[in-house]
Amino acid sequence: MAPATAEATMSTQTITVRASDTLNPATVDLKLEVVTLPVSDVERAKRFYEGLGWRLDADLSDGTTWRAVQMTPVGSPCSIHFGTSVTTAAPGSAQKLFLVVADIEAARRELVSRGVEVSDIFHFISVGGAPVSGIDPDRRSYMSFASFSDPDGNSWLLQEVTTRLAGRGLSTFDVETLTTLLRETEEHHGQYEPLGPKHHWSAWYAAYMVARQRGKTPEEAANDGARHVESLTSPSVTRA
Repeated sequence: MAPATAEATMSTQTITVRASDTLNPATVDLKLEVVTLPVSDVERAKRFYEGLGWRLDADLSDGTTWRAVQMTPVGSPCSIHFGTSVTTAAPGSAQKLFLVVADIEAARRELVSRGVEVSDIFHFISVGGAPVSGIDPDRRSYMSFASFSDPDGNSWLLQEVTTRLAGRGLSTFDVETLTTLLRETEEHHGQYEPLGPKHHWSAWYAAYMVARQRGKTPEEAANDGARHVESLTSPSVTRA
C-alpha cells in the first residue's frame, strides 16, 4: 500500500509530504525529552522562563560547579535544560526553537501581557521566500509565526498549527483536538464493532488513539484497534 500523502500549497508551489519516507522505520519509541539552552546567567534565565508561566520541574546543584534547571512549557511533552557546566555551546546560540500553538494571536497576547517583547505576526507566501507582515490570510496551518528571545538571545518561534500533515501525529491534546479525535475514533469504531468479536469499546479506542497520536493514518489506526481487540479476545491469550 502506498504511504498516505498530504499536499501543502504555498502560492503556486506545492509540496507533497509523505506519512513515511523511511524504508526501515524504527520500531522502538524515541521521544525527544529535553533541549539544552546555553545561558550566561542561570538565575536570570530562570526568572525569564518562570515569567512565561513555564513549569519548574527541577533545580539541581552539586553546590559548587554544576547546576541544572529543567522547565517545561505549558502543554509541551518536551522540556528545556539550562544551568552551569551543562553545555559548552555559546550563550544565546540556540536559535529558532519552535513552540507550536493553536491560536497564534492568543499566544502572542499572553506573552506580551507577561512583559515579553514579541515580534509582530508574520507569514510566508512561498517556500524560502521573505516573511510577509500579518497572519496568513487563509489561516493555513503551519504558515503563521511570531518570534521572541530570552535575555541571552536564544530565540523562539511561535508557529500556528491547527491541522497536522499526514504522518505527523497529534500534538499535546487540548479540548478541541481531543474532542475531534474522540469523534473520529467513535466513527471508525462504529464501522468495526458490528464485524468484530465482542469487546469493550475502551480497548479499541485506546489502540486507535495511541496510533493516531504516533502519526498513523485513520486506516492504519483502525487496523491497530482491530488487532488489539483480537489479541485480547483470542483463546490463546491467558489473562490473570
